[in-house]
Amino acid sequence: MHDDRSLVEGRLRRVLDERVRPAVHPETVPLEVAVWHAPGEPVPVAEALAATPEPIAPGTAWGAPWGTSWFRVTGTVPTAWAGRSVEALLDLGFDDSEPGFQCEGLVHGADGAPLKGLNPLSQWVRVAAPARGGEAVRLYVEAASNPVVLGPRGFAPTPLGDPATAGDAPQYRLGRMDLAVFDETVWNLTLDLEVLGELMAELPVDAPRRWEILRAVDTALDALDLQDVGGTAGRARERLTGVLSAPAVPSAHRVSAVGHAHIDSAWLWPLRETVRKVARTVTGMTALLADEPEFVFAMSQAQQWAWMRDHRPDVWARMREAVAGGRFVPTGGMWVESDTNMPGSEAMARQCVHGKRFFLDEFGIENDEVWLPDTFGFAAGLPQIVRAAGCRYLLTQKMSWSRTNTFPHHTFLWEGIDGSRVFTHFPPVDTYTCSMRGAEIAHAVRTFREKGVARHSLAPTGWGDGGGGTTREMIGRAARLRDLEGSATVTWRTPHDFFRTAEAEYPHPPVWAGELYLELHRATLTSQAATKRGNRHSEHLLREAELWAATAAVRTGFPYPYEALDRIWKTVLLHQFHDILPGSSIAWVHREARAAYARLAAELGGIVDAAQRALAGEGTTPLLFNAAPHPRDGVPAGAAGAADPPRRTRPRPRPGGGHVLDNGLLRVEIDARGLVVSVHDTAAGRETIAPGQAANLLQLHADFPNMWDAWDVDAFYRNTVTDLTDADEVAPGADGSSVRVVRSFGASRVTQLLSLTEGERRLEVETEVDWHETEKFLKLAFPLDVRAEQYASETQFGHVHRPTHTNTSWDAARFEACNHRFVHVGEPGWGVAVVNDATYGHDVTRSVRADGDLGTTTTVRVSLLRAPRFPDPHTDQGVHRFRHALVPGAEIGDAVREGWRINLPERRRTGAGAVAPLITVDRDAVVVTAVKLADDGSGDVVVRFHEAHGGRVRATLTSGFGADGVQETDLLERPLPRTPAPRLDGDRIAVALRPFQLMTLRLTRPATATAQEGTA
Repeated sequence: MHDDRSLVEGRLRRVLDERVRPAVHPETVPLEVAVWHAPGEPVPVAEALAATPEPIAPGTAWGAPWGTSWFRVTGTVPTAWAGRSVEALLDLGFDDSEPGFQCEGLVHGADGAPLKGLNPLSQWVRVAAPARGGEAVRLYVEAASNPVVLGPRGFAPTPLGDPATAGDAPQYRLGRMDLAVFDETVWNLTLDLEVLGELMAELPVDAPRRWEILRAVDTALDALDLQDVGGTAGRARERLTGVLSAPAVPSAHRVSAVGHAHIDSAWLWPLRETVRKVARTVTGMTALLADEPEFVFAMSQAQQWAWMRDHRPDVWARMREAVAGGRFVPTGGMWVESDTNMPGSEAMARQCVHGKRFFLDEFGIENDEVWLPDTFGFAAGLPQIVRAAGCRYLLTQKMSWSRTNTFPHHTFLWEGIDGSRVFTHFPPVDTYTCSMRGAEIAHAVRTFREKGVARHSLAPTGWGDGGGGTTREMIGRAARLRDLEGSATVTWRTPHDFFRTAEAEYPHPPVWAGELYLELHRATLTSQAATKRGNRHSEHLLREAELWAATAAVRTGFPYPYEALDRIWKTVLLHQFHDILPGSSIAWVHREARAAYARLAAELGGIVDAAQRALAGEGTTPLLFNAAPHPRDGVPAGAAGAADPPRRTRPRPRPGGGHVLDNGLLRVEIDARGLVVSVHDTAAGRETIAPGQAANLLQLHADFPNMWDAWDVDAFYRNTVTDLTDADEVAPGADGSSVRVVRSFGASRVTQLLSLTEGERRLEVETEVDWHETEKFLKLAFPLDVRAEQYASETQFGHVHRPTHTNTSWDAARFEACNHRFVHVGEPGWGVAVVNDATYGHDVTRSVRADGDLGTTTTVRVSLLRAPRFPDPHTDQGVHRFRHALVPGAEIGDAVREGWRINLPERRRTGAGAVAPLITVDRDAVVVTAVKLADDGSGDVVVRFHEAHGGRVRATLTSGFGADGVQETDLLERPLPRTPAPRLDGDRIAVALRPFQLMTLRLTRPATATAQEGTA
């Protein structure tokens, strides 16, 4: 029996490869081809069709990196082919690598209308079915010669990621350009044999079903004349009818297939190329929907839909028609498939706001699922945001990439920091580019962890990243797997239908509380520091712009910049895509991101300046505008008032070398090496720095991960470290109120300014790095005299606690993690915060003191810079600036306050007098994250806030503008039917919040006020 099985399996492989697949297109004639190479960037279709092409023959090299070539393909259908299906086979020079990572094309008809995308696994274009014979064929192919950045050498540095360094050598060689007969019977036989062969290979060797399939396949091959495959294919198919019609057992696993094409909004290509990738994919998928009545295709990322609306109205029209048919489905409810670790609270909320609102406005469709198959882990604050946006489901696949621990569930409830829960599914097929192969379906069945209590899973089906989406072959395989003995059943469903079905069958799933930490791609928290700084700076500038513009609109009739803020938010959200903000894209992407952030900073600065001028009025009174959510230098949050500039403590010499900074609250000793050897909390009578150790210690590691250079930092990086203790200079700064430390190492140079402000328990550290290292990792260490088994790290709308120990493999794997503005470690009654203005990656570890003392040291290390060489060989080269502060004696509330303060630098100007806030809150634990005017243009004031300390709180919000009504809303500013509803008592609103609870209030204004504003 074993020999029989091996013989049949070997026979099947060879017959398919050498006889059956080639017979799908049994007759061909060559087409005539001419080409026009667009100069520079892509051009509109009309311009390309009007150009004069030159003849080109198959085998000719074409396509400089990132270029666009328009191929004109012409011919005539032979009269002998009348009554048969005819296709054009167009090979742009595709290779065997995965589709989506090489050249691609969009085929247009003679009138310029888009017809279909071209990629390695879908090179055909239907010409006629059936043909009359004699038809003239004229097609135009917009071909992108995108270089293969992730090439045969894997993660080797390459200049191809930027046109400035990519050169102009042709990247591809034109392949066959033919007209061909399409034999549908042979094509179906191919799928019959593939599906049965793949199923047979997955069944146990001794399973009767396996042997039944084997005998049927053997018989079918006997019926096939290898010299006349087309003439005998039908006879061979008849031999397979019995095994293909045997139904699945009632207990079979149920796979919901969702057509999909995960398209990275930028990665190994720039944003502009993603626009074209989307156009190619959508064109192909809308055509496939017309041919396949059961097929369902889901497309996420509202930004990509908006690109089609704005740049390709011809494709947009096809999308709208397909959506109306119900099988082309907007999904995901976010602006892009963003990173979820690093975006701030408001940014993560606005991802949902702008994503959901786009689909509501354009199609009247409200998504209830968040679709993030490829995002690199999930912050613990996300469930609350998802629910506050009106969503209830989450899908991701990336967690299956974790290297150390296997996640214990595929379907479960994910609980966030405030207690919100989201029904979550990880597809056990373990890919977001399922092709309906037998091995993939069998893998889903084997690995599904809810066996016995549930049996539904989802399979995102189709090639992504410009690979064309779902193919007709995938649909053909799914049809055969609809109800087939030995296999899971496959049914096309929308994401919504899948989630409702899965939720109904599994009403009490297990609960996972806290972050979903991906044990991979940890270095994305640090790579491309300038991109991360641009994101953080933009988020806080947007807060200021909305706050001051809203305040000025209410106080003075200032014209609120609705359109500008909407556009800027969408640009920031786009750059939070999970390969842009994480720093894992080519150089071109990050160069454009830096330029975009600079433009946004200038525009937002202009909005802030104009609004503050309107508020300040004419006068000479010095004013501090405080955009932070806490009082600052005596000025209430969201207000402007008189305040003296801060005074810095002047350094004095330290016995034994170095300098001392002492403001009466902290006494800081900086030794001759420029290291902080003591930070004494005077009020607490307590030392901050661990005995015998030094803070402000820069540490340099070798950093050469096994793969995925920009993405990964592997645990072994910690095996070697160089402490940068040699100083070129340790002296008072030029301002006389700081200590300046200069260090050189390798080809790089670091300049730091350390300072204390009078009346503040905060040691500020400003670091400028002129960075020219490669494959190195730079950290800034603060060894603290604190024994802490866990620490707090800020995340969206709160903070998450992580262990400092490595008791379990889960703890040990979390050796690099994300924080927003602060990390806090503490003992009961006393703690320390490390706050930052632009960094995310960090680690916190414990160690026993070297002197044998029983105490432990808790070391917080901030990740500053990396220097990977793939996909950007010059990652982070150049000058970077960071601001950090060490805050001894800090409770969580202090960490929250100081984190906001360092991210919102002072703005001072002169004016007529103080400006009152629109909203005040009487509890520090309640942090206002947004004050803005309602998006609908009504003039209502929207305020969003949350409990930030991790406890319950009752607070009073006071309106400073004579509000005449209040409603609690969701993130989209729609009323929520809460009981009890918030009430306005005069100008006061009483609220009660659970730990980390997020709340949005909409305060209406008297009609006369909004009318006056509109005419101001």
